[in-house]
Amino acid sequence: MINELKNILPTDFSPTSRVWVFQSSRPFGEQEVIEINEQLYNFYVQWQSHGTDIKGWAKLLFGQFVVVMADETASGVSGCSTDSMTRSIKSFERQYSVNFFDRLTITFLVNDKPQGLPMNQVKYALEKSFIETDTLLFNNLVDTKEKLETEWLVPLNKSWLWNRILK
Repeated sequence: MINELKNILPTDFSPTSRVWVFQSSRPFGEQEVIEINEQLYNFYVQWQSHGTDIKGWAKLLFGQFVVVMADETASGVSGCSTDSMTRSIKSFERQYSVNFFDRLTITFLVNDKPQGLPMNQVKYALEKSFIETDTLLFNNLVDTKEKLETEWLVPLNKSWLWNRILK
């Protein structure tokens, strides 16, 4: 999966490029994926910061995660340009009746598909073997291209969540 991810991401972006990951409350169907990716493309080719084009990229990955990237080696991302990105994500919420800002659902890669769990049920799922300590977790806290490539999908026991489960 990690190698496939590297093949999808733009190769001409700096490893320090800023990344935002927005997790949908549900997976999207084939037609929705096509529509969203088209809208994301239209967004990032016009994305600007104070009148200067942003070297941007965005795509719906795993049918459930909008990943937005900005290579700030060319031009920085301002608060206004971040707001325009957020407005685009919020428009998807209205258009597709989903939530992209639920931080209490944790998603794992199970049988090559994203599976969401409420955070308060992760320990139970582990105890009942629905997930294992090495089940891959989508770490949506990554904030650079390099971290997206190396730390977005991490085993549960190597993630930020592990110590919280042990409490």
